[in-house]
Amino acid sequence: MYSEDEQKSLLQITARLKNSENLTVFDISELRSVLRFHDWRYYAMNDPLITDYDYDVLFQKLKQLELSYPDQIIPDSPTQRVAKGLTENFETVPHLASMLSLENTYNELEVKDFERRVLDMTTNSKIEFCVEPKFDGASIALVYENDLLVRAATRGDGTIGEDITNNARAISSIPLSAPFSKFGIRKIELRGEVIIRKDVFEQKNKERIEKGEKEFQNPRNTASGSLRMKDSYEVGRRGLEAVLYHVSFAVNESGEDLIGKKLIAHFDNIKMLHECGFKTPIHEMKVCLSTNEVDAFLQEWNEKRYSFPIETDGMVIKLNDIRQQIQCGSTAHHPRWAVAYKFQAKQAHSKLLAVEFQVGRTGAITPVAKIEPVALSGVTISSISLHNEEIIKTKDIRIGDTVIVERAGEVIPYIIGSVESLRDGTEKQIYFPKECPSCQSPLIKPEEEAVWRCENADCPAQLEERIIHYVSKDAMDIDGLGRQIVIDFINLGLLKNIEGIYELQYDVIGKMEGWGAKSVANLKDGIESSKARPLWRLLTALGIRHVGVGTAKDLAKHISAVFELSEKTEEQLVEIEGIGPKVARSIFQFFNTALNLHLLRSLEAFGVNIKNRPEDSNTKSSKLAGKSFLFTGTLNSFSRDRAKQLVEENGGKLLSGVSANLNYLIAGADAGSKLAKAQKIDTISIITEEEFLKMIS
Repeated sequence: MYSEDEQKSLLQITARLKNSENLTVFDISELRSVLRFHDWRYYAMNDPLITDYDYDVLFQKLKQLELSYPDQIIPDSPTQRVAKGLTENFETVPHLASMLSLENTYNELEVKDFERRVLDMTTNSKIEFCVEPKFDGASIALVYENDLLVRAATRGDGTIGEDITNNARAISSIPLSAPFSKFGIRKIELRGEVIIRKDVFEQKNKERIEKGEKEFQNPRNTASGSLRMKDSYEVGRRGLEAVLYHVSFAVNESGEDLIGKKLIAHFDNIKMLHECGFKTPIHEMKVCLSTNEVDAFLQEWNEKRYSFPIETDGMVIKLNDIRQQIQCGSTAHHPRWAVAYKFQAKQAHSKLLAVEFQVGRTGAITPVAKIEPVALSGVTISSISLHNEEIIKTKDIRIGDTVIVERAGEVIPYIIGSVESLRDGTEKQIYFPKECPSCQSPLIKPEEEAVWRCENADCPAQLEERIIHYVSKDAMDIDGLGRQIVIDFINLGLLKNIEGIYELQYDVIGKMEGWGAKSVANLKDGIESSKARPLWRLLTALGIRHVGVGTAKDLAKHISAVFELSEKTEEQLVEIEGIGPKVARSIFQFFNTALNLHLLRSLEAFGVNIKNRPEDSNTKSSKLAGKSFLFTGTLNSFSRDRAKQLVEENGGKLLSGVSANLNYLIAGADAGSKLAKAQKIDTISIITEEEFLKMIS
């Protein structure tokens, strides 16, 4: 984007402007130029030439000049990234070209099959492949007109997305203007992925832990959720970046389509975007003349992905010639000229050193394997859940074994089994404890379950986990009272039970190290706000076995106040839709236990809402009334939480598994056993995300 001479000149201007104390209106243009240059060096090139402090000095100088001369403010000024006020709702907008999904491949044979198919569809026997990383983030479409960013949208259903222009402007790696006019382009639509680098994600979670906030689960979901935040200022603080990897639409001043005419090679298009100041995968891409070259590049990346700073879940193989892409065309679901190559889950060997037995909030005893630390899929693993006694016996795992470790879906580690041939006779059997590791009470294993449990209501380990669950996001959602803070308060004697949350001594907390007036005030506000939560949140927070968010919402719809549940028999509870015999028994036992009823009366006395109020309902329409839904696979149009919200807002019901009671299964990419099971039940309609969105549009 900048020649060597231009960069030298801009660095000289940077030094002059930084050291000058008396800037005038005539310096505004140069300030904007140097700030755009340093944005490009930082975000597109990953090679900054000035410190963050120096950048901030220049930025503040520009901001002050624009305040003094408001008539000089222009839309693409670096100071205009963050919109004023909040975005109350996100309007839907049509994409200029459809954003389709990709067909998946998993091995070299399937890549060869892709080559055969495209050769059959193109008139030229010579083809080039362009191979690039498949970034694991949130898809975005950017529209530039007359060199200015005019719109940004989420993928949505592939045809229509949500307008997130204000939030996109807050992402510093997205240029507010780009010199497309010098390429003869008046209007262009770009495709990209909004991501969070691994190191940034780790740092953001450290900051959240220090503040007592809940950690982000993974970079992809964090990026996706951040795009739909109402406050673009907060979006700008999330550390998001946008990587642009495709030109989907382009016209010149006359409105003539340039795709396949002037823009004829995918690699060259990405090179153009890079020259225009965008962050692109240009240095990670390769043009391959054969599938043998493609295979070699895929294998290279199979190892390289772990050290790559951005999460990747595969590679994308495209025809490089856009005229050939046009010849191949697309299905309603995916382009025929591109496929995604998905990386295989990687395995590693390690030594099983010990097994610890942890006590959960419901008393469940979970064995956790402690292994020699091993690097796998970019992370170091030292602890793995073994779930229950039966799994240990079935897999015949022993202390001292060499075990095979894999990450399910590149996320959750698990032990496949042991390598028996490497045993030397020193291995030891794993014996499940007969007493609770926390309180030494006898463990009980119900006949119908695989889990051993401690049923001591005063068990210290259960108390800790019950309080952590009570304050969690899906339950009472108490800001400022994160997991570590709960543990610290318990260890210091400040918190002894759930109701103790509402009796915390703020004057004592305020004198503790790390607690200032503001953090204490935030904690107090979070606790006070929890008193007004809807009834279903309280039912979730109580930690009743088998009662999650969905079941809690079902229960709340059938009662006016929480104590009504203590009057219902198991038979009456089973009559509530979505409540089976096992869940009914658990609810009945909970509400017929004196200690639990005492807890509820205490919470009521502290002002916690125990009633089902009309204003708590989030149902906005009855379009899905009487219908049940289940989502499976990878969703592209919305997050799993948003999908559930859409069902509830439209009067539908969510199920947790496939059964004859299910009406619709929405199958995303890589759908597995649930899809296979649903295909065997004639009454279940299997639909796509797009078809689901049409039902509620």
